[in-house]
Amino acid sequence: MSKDYYEILGVSRDADQDEIKRAFRNLAKKYHPDANPDDPTAEAKFKEINEAYEVLSDPQKRANYDAYGNADGPVFRGGDYGGAGYDPFEHIFGDFGHSPFEDIFSQFENLFGGPTRRTRSDTGPVRGRDLEVTLEISLEEAFAGAEKDVKVRRVDQCSRCDGTGAEPGSTVTTCSTCNGTGQVRSTVNTMFGTMTSMRTCPTCGGTGQTVEKPCRECGGSGQTVEDKVIRVKIPAGADNGMRLRLAGQGDAGKRGGPPGDLYVNVVVKPHPLFKRQGDDLILEREISFPLAALGGVVSVPTLDGEVELTVPAGTQPGAVLRLRNKGMPRLRGKGRGDMLVQLNVRVPTRLSPEEKELLAQLEVGEGERLSEGKSFFRRFKDAAGGKDD
Repeated sequence: MSKDYYEILGVSRDADQDEIKRAFRNLAKKYHPDANPDDPTAEAKFKEINEAYEVLSDPQKRANYDAYGNADGPVFRGGDYGGAGYDPFEHIFGDFGHSPFEDIFSQFENLFGGPTRRTRSDTGPVRGRDLEVTLEISLEEAFAGAEKDVKVRRVDQCSRCDGTGAEPGSTVTTCSTCNGTGQVRSTVNTMFGTMTSMRTCPTCGGTGQTVEKPCRECGGSGQTVEDKVIRVKIPAGADNGMRLRLAGQGDAGKRGGPPGDLYVNVVVKPHPLFKRQGDDLILEREISFPLAALGGVVSVPTLDGEVELTVPAGTQPGAVLRLRNKGMPRLRGKGRGDMLVQLNVRVPTRLSPEEKELLAQLEVGEGERLSEGKSFFRRFKDAAGGKDD
């Protein structure tokens, strides 16, 4: 394996999907480039974390990665033995680092001017390549849902020749070298006897057709590379790690094959006020000492406006109060999460003599002593000539 994705996310190899998702969220927030503007390695680390999560969050890719060390499964170097892309010699002898038939096939390539081991996909329709982009959104956009544009460089069918590769008005004919099959047969005598192989037609490149005059826009390939702006719909409640699939928005296929897909990895940028915990939002709010002691009402921000929060009398510093249904929309299910408000009690640093006198009337705790004045109860005892028990 070139990379240990489990080590990158800091999880064990038997971690379940919830553990993997939590690890990704924490690392994505920690190494997000916006949160680390002075760290030149943050962007590379962030991309590595995304790559690891993309593989381990997909059951099929994870199974391939665990078994073969890559997300695509076993990689064989083609032949028409036992199915497209399968090479029995490489399969049997590949563990020894080199196929005993490698040199023979290399000789074929030298004799015939190109690779001799080809699959039928060289001449038939080929599906276009899948593409992948990362899209950053704000917490407000994740809350309400949004439509965003992403710029993608992709292979498209040439608009001038409609993918034929021929200049408009010119003639397209069947290739005379391969008679339209896209392949030519070659025979060679070896120590094992006469062996026949198939290779891509050098005249038509496997298309089975030749053009009188190649298209001046695409050079006869039938395809061009262009920058496209694609609109992506982000659902309300989107979170880090969400992967959206846009069918047919990847590279164009070859020889009539279908286009690939576009995958959009969603990243939610850190918010200056709110922290996210699943569908819940966490807010730190400072309140005054009198409000904490006597109770009352305080105004707090939410993603859909200010609301009033009732603070009970005797609230302690660090207490967490819950506002029901003021969190993020739930992607899978109805309703919303909650807003968790952590209260920090503000202790005054400058007091007038009158304020100090009022505070001095409060009884202090056991083993405590005020630096100025006496409490109301202490002065009452002194005036009455009383003593402590």
